[in-house]
Amino acid sequence: MTGLLAPVFTAPAPGPSTSDAELAAFLWSLISEGFLTEAGWNTERRVLTPPAGHPSMGGRRCPVPNCQSPVKGLKLCSTCSWRHRNSEMSMEEFVRIPRISRHLHLGTGACRVAGCERPWNNSGTEPVCRAHRWQKIKHGGTLEEFLADPTVKGLPGLGDCSVLACNRQAVNESGTRLCHPHGKQLPALRRQPDFDEARWLRTAPSGSFGVEISFRGLPDLVVAQLLFGLQHRCHRGARTEAGNFRALIDKTIRPSLAQRLEDVPDPAANSEALILLNRTRVYAIRAVKTPEGEYAKDEWDLVAFGHRGTLVFTVIHQPWLRESAKRWARDYLSKVRSKSVASHAQQHLHGLAKLSDTLRARPDRGLDKAALSRADIENFLNRMSFLDANGRMTTLTRISYVRMARNVLRQCRAMGLTRPEGLMAGLPDDFVITRLDVPRPPEPSEEGQDLPTEVMRQLCAHLDAFEAMTCYEVRLSVELLMDTGRRPEEICRLDLNCLTRDSQDKPVLLYNNWKEQRIGRQLPIHEPTAELIIAQQKRVRERFPDRAPSALVLLPSQSLNLRGDRSIDSNHLSAMHREWVEGLPDFHLDDGTVFDKEKIFPYVYRHSFAQRHADAGVPIDVLAELMDHDSYQTTRIYYRVKEVRLREAVERVTHMQFDRHGTRIWGAVTSVLDAERTRRAIGAVVVPFGTCSEPSNVAAGGGACPLRFRCVGCDHFSTDVSYLPDLRTYLDGLLWQREKLRSMAEADDWARAEATPSDAEITRIRRLIQRVSEDIETLTEAERAEIQKASATVRQMRQNFLGMPRIRQPLPDLRPERPA
Repeated sequence: MTGLLAPVFTAPAPGPSTSDAELAAFLWSLISEGFLTEAGWNTERRVLTPPAGHPSMGGRRCPVPNCQSPVKGLKLCSTCSWRHRNSEMSMEEFVRIPRISRHLHLGTGACRVAGCERPWNNSGTEPVCRAHRWQKIKHGGTLEEFLADPTVKGLPGLGDCSVLACNRQAVNESGTRLCHPHGKQLPALRRQPDFDEARWLRTAPSGSFGVEISFRGLPDLVVAQLLFGLQHRCHRGARTEAGNFRALIDKTIRPSLAQRLEDVPDPAANSEALILLNRTRVYAIRAVKTPEGEYAKDEWDLVAFGHRGTLVFTVIHQPWLRESAKRWARDYLSKVRSKSVASHAQQHLHGLAKLSDTLRARPDRGLDKAALSRADIENFLNRMSFLDANGRMTTLTRISYVRMARNVLRQCRAMGLTRPEGLMAGLPDDFVITRLDVPRPPEPSEEGQDLPTEVMRQLCAHLDAFEAMTCYEVRLSVELLMDTGRRPEEICRLDLNCLTRDSQDKPVLLYNNWKEQRIGRQLPIHEPTAELIIAQQKRVRERFPDRAPSALVLLPSQSLNLRGDRSIDSNHLSAMHREWVEGLPDFHLDDGTVFDKEKIFPYVYRHSFAQRHADAGVPIDVLAELMDHDSYQTTRIYYRVKEVRLREAVERVTHMQFDRHGTRIWGAVTSVLDAERTRRAIGAVVVPFGTCSEPSNVAAGGGACPLRFRCVGCDHFSTDVSYLPDLRTYLDGLLWQREKLRSMAEADDWARAEATPSDAEITRIRRLIQRVSEDIETLTEAERAEIQKASATVRQMRQNFLGMPRIRQPLPDLRPERPA
């Protein structure tokens, strides 16, 4: 056994025809000496005895003297706890009394007679072996007198117990040589009908005690599989009770006489043994998997390719097409590095499976490649159209399947599979799905996926309830999603040292873009968000004080995480987030409508982050950098939504449009036609406090006003309700300017008169403000709220011309108590 404990990966990688001995050698090469030493592995005895301080297997020893059972509860082992409840003694008195029981470990000490190799039976009163005990009874006297008698000679040992799992020495000289516990069991078993003594010797439990786990009598491959699986569990931080692992071996694995873990029958459903066996078995089986071993199968375990999940090829009926799909999958898996690689690859196979179903309807069931033609592709496309038209699949699913089937066929041709002796040799050139065969997707919805501000505020108000149903780390992940707009996986997998400062001492978040495999990205964040991260860093260091900060994560999982290097799972976050949202009251918007809860999920916070910045006027190049987008095409989606919202807002404020006299225009129009909107857009130019339609000024882009921007005195000027705050500000400025000029004694009268605003202009603006305000007062509360919201949107989006710099609008305040 010692020779098998070789350095990692010295044994050759297993193949399809690898023997059990070679598999065992390979697994032993993956088991580190450090783990075996830490876990208390005894190579000669083939016994594992985890020490009390082991991080995942070592439990506390019972404080009762002579009791070596592990403690699963707070103070005592289960047996001593039962004895204490029936003893009517205090805890202090009880733990001072040694435990005496016939079930305690027997035969571990050597006989006191000099030179005797046999064990003594501690169920007796004297530490001598069974033979010397009978001699002592015949001899009489005390033990010291018996040991001093020169006629008492030591006896040779009787060897190991005949039960393969037992590591005790035999104590009886005649018949089947057994240790004391197994020797007491055998007579009663022999009286049972159909008792198979040979099988019992092979499958009887070891009789180990405490935390000791015996692997004796098991095939070497099974031992290697169990230890490797146990090592993997410890590495993941999973806690393994020694008693449960021993029970799995003694009650499930030994009686099966299996030569491999995969041959062990499953124990009772939903039992601790079944869970432990499945986990250990999966780790051991996957350790010896290789890509070459998976190629011949119709269901691939993607662990062999460095991914998670499985790929199923049985949905493809034709052997040539199925093997071609496998060849495509080999190429695809070597290029893609994504958490969703299994899902994406399986979707391609589903699209190819729909093509396979169509070929199966042919007389030759699609087996003859050379007989295929363009007509079969047309049949496939028509079949997909039929399924879409009859509601058996959605339009987007149809488009996806056709596109993915095209991708696979095109890539297979690019890899040369149609060459002579290739998997697709003889496939006609017209058996191809062209770009034009892929249906055009429908126009995307003009409605953005971001959450309205009032919905975000309601979610923030219920974060405490989310923490109560999950934990602080999960709640913090949602706050960081809201504040930073990162993807859920990027937030969940943040390192502990994810916060830094720039040259201006401003906080910067360090994260990894796992989707595009861009490592070490930086995002400027606000101080309140940085304070959340700093507080969490302190919590993590207090929870794992013995671990280096570089080995810890910011959001550690609450389970299977003894080392602090396992983050919360994004899938678990999504599930808990859905449960939280479903349990919250209805989300009411400002106009009284109820917002659909199905539109609230973790990824939508990224859309909300991007849309908030797009609405605030962040340039597209800056927003693309903030979102870490590869292409501006993706970022333009948010600006498209912004233009749609602006158009809706303009529709509303157009109903409240006035000329220079304050007379309402467009009042009778319920909607602006596209043609009229276009005409007005090209026939007007933005000026301070409204728009101008004077031809020469429009032609000059607003820079050739004949009246030098005395807009309220020109019939070409019009304004709307969104300019009301600007008009009020302008009026205040005119009044202040007039009073200031009146007090300037150092200016000539003609200069002061020319610079002083005219009373006519002030009166005109004052009347215009009054008319707009009066029209607003005639509206209902709901209509006023809609007009105010639309006006705010128009003001937020409005471009300033006439050489005036554009000013970014502030972001909406979602959390007044902690702005982010």
